[in-house]
Amino acid sequence: MCGRFTLTDEIVQLQAYFDFDYYEETTPRYNIAPGQNILAVVSDGRKRIGQDMKWGLVPYWADDEKIGYKMINARGETIESKPSFKHGFKRRRCLILADGFYEWKKTEDGKKPFRFVMKDRKPFAFAGIWETWSKGEKPLTTCTIITTGPNEVTKDVHDRMPVILPPHTYETWLDPRQQNIEALKELITPYPADEMEKYPVSTLVNSAKNETSDLIAPMNSL
Repeated sequence: MCGRFTLTDEIVQLQAYFDFDYYEETTPRYNIAPGQNILAVVSDGRKRIGQDMKWGLVPYWADDEKIGYKMINARGETIESKPSFKHGFKRRRCLILADGFYEWKKTEDGKKPFRFVMKDRKPFAFAGIWETWSKGEKPLTTCTIITTGPNEVTKDVHDRMPVILPPHTYETWLDPRQQNIEALKELITPYPADEMEKYPVSTLVNSAKNETSDLIAPMNSL
């Protein structure tokens, strides 16, 4: 699964890398948690647009928005058949921007957090889907991160990892006219391990209340 991640680059750098329009100020995020707003990129068929979304997908048919806390991730293996996700997967896909994510390894001394990043430290995009829920006082746009099996970097920490899309697949993923399920499913694979690395971080990341640059500093040892 993916339950925490980071996005620390400035908005101008992100726009240059992912080529999208966005007109809000941003601040570095060191401990993004479910239920918080995140930066996602969608396409209207002509251009890419940055959009704030709440992390935790609320299906359009849901009676209560609290269901979103149970839907921060969607398993890639069954996404096209699950009622909560199949409509978004076919028609409403997004890039969820990040530059690292956390997972916890079970040890005899308790769970130890690790941060996973690209070796070149560039930002990347999780494969996501989104929905608009209109049963509240105002429309709510929410999203979820798709997950898959682990690669060689992640497997000794967790048996799942978020789907990270290579840049050459962004157009296909975002294109609302692309509804070929088999073609889309081919993109749901573990990211190449030789482009990633991990390192241990402080247990301060365990609390979503902590949000400082200290959280992404490597620990000298476990």
